[in-house]
Amino acid sequence: MEILLISVNRERYPYPVVPLGLSYLAASLGEAGHQLRLLDLCFAEEPLAAIKVALAESAPAAVVVSVRNIDNVTWPSSASYLAGIKEVVSACRCGAPVILGGSGFSLMPVELLAFLDGDYGVVGEGEEVLPELLACIDRGDHPASIPGVLCRGAKGYLPLRPVTLFRRPDRRMFQVDRYHREGGMANLQTKRGCPFSCSYCTYPLLEGRQVRLRPIAEVVEELRELVESFGVSYVYFVDDIFNYPLAYAEELCRAMAQERLSVNWSAFINPQFVTPELFSLMAAAGCDAVEFGSDSGSPAMLQSLGKSFTVEDIRIASRLCREAGIDFAHYILFGGPGESTATVEESFVLMDEINPTTVIAMTGIRIYPGTPLHARALADGIITPETPLLEPVFYISPPIRETLCAMVTEKALQRRNWVAPGLALNMSAEMLELLRQLKFKGPMWKMMKMMVRNRVHPL
Repeated sequence: MEILLISVNRERYPYPVVPLGLSYLAASLGEAGHQLRLLDLCFAEEPLAAIKVALAESAPAAVVVSVRNIDNVTWPSSASYLAGIKEVVSACRCGAPVILGGSGFSLMPVELLAFLDGDYGVVGEGEEVLPELLACIDRGDHPASIPGVLCRGAKGYLPLRPVTLFRRPDRRMFQVDRYHREGGMANLQTKRGCPFSCSYCTYPLLEGRQVRLRPIAEVVEELRELVESFGVSYVYFVDDIFNYPLAYAEELCRAMAQERLSVNWSAFINPQFVTPELFSLMAAAGCDAVEFGSDSGSPAMLQSLGKSFTVEDIRIASRLCREAGIDFAHYILFGGPGESTATVEESFVLMDEINPTTVIAMTGIRIYPGTPLHARALADGIITPETPLLEPVFYISPPIRETLCAMVTEKALQRRNWVAPGLALNMSAEMLELLRQLKFKGPMWKMMKMMVRNRVHPL
């Protein structure tokens, strides 16, 4: 079958990101013998016109639309992408079935399939399910019995089978060079699944709780391909947690160091699973930056948010980063259940103590169905069972709801290393565009230590 793959994501803040999920699908669909065409709307000036041209140039047997994000997950400057996605899906009507999927779609698939008016949906990992769905459509059979497949008008679907061994992605159809040039890095995944219990997190819902590891030799070979075939000089590991399991991360770093590839990289890590040896191995393998999902500097808030680590773990991990010469950023989520003026202050005090390269502060926490935070929001009366969640809804601790933004703004403006995206504070889209023109590679927050900055106040 001839299949048109469409990546609908157009968000380029803070970085344009290669549609990695769609590249995994491209690999499995190619192996199944399908003829593939790609339309990546990230750089399209006129998305609807581009779709019209793509459909005119061929007559696809099916159109697969990948939805990476449904909003920017940022408060108070929240923005929904659903109206634009719906326009894209409407423009795809050509007599062929429209199949929706992707991480954003899988968060609320029943509601999104109805809202976007798709014919079918694939929930979760689609590498094995999508070829099966296409074969079913080609035979003229009804696919409702396929796990993970949602049909138009259905109120549910059979549970999805996790992909036990996910294959290498196929990036050949994507503008990897442009993403690397304009975004400053390529993306690579070494594992799926998250066994942790952060109250707001959707990773266990999307990928399951069982951690599935890729063979290290395969990861290293993919890294080599990025460097030698696509000219990539910087990579971001998109794993939910790079350093878990710890032994796997250490072995991977040893293998990367042995290859001596001309590439630097960064990753998201958990402060609980760190050792001096790990950071030494990471640095030797080319790591020059890491990001911690610390969420808070308050012991009470770490417990409230379901974090597996302590304030002391955050201190130790930060010290080890500094000793290894690795830049590091901490993400802080303000406003969760139990947040107060006192717990906000604790986070600022801890960040002042450990003095990371950058602190990235988010105000409010997006509520998604099926998470512990969703249940807490119902119990606290933040939402009701009837509250629609397709549009962004945030948990903000009631006692500080009216003062949180002003509090974070006042304190962050007193510090040179704080960024608050939702408040356009100390970093803006315009500033990022200027930085990209410098052809900087790696996370933009690394530039904070090199910049003599004027304060950027909230809009």
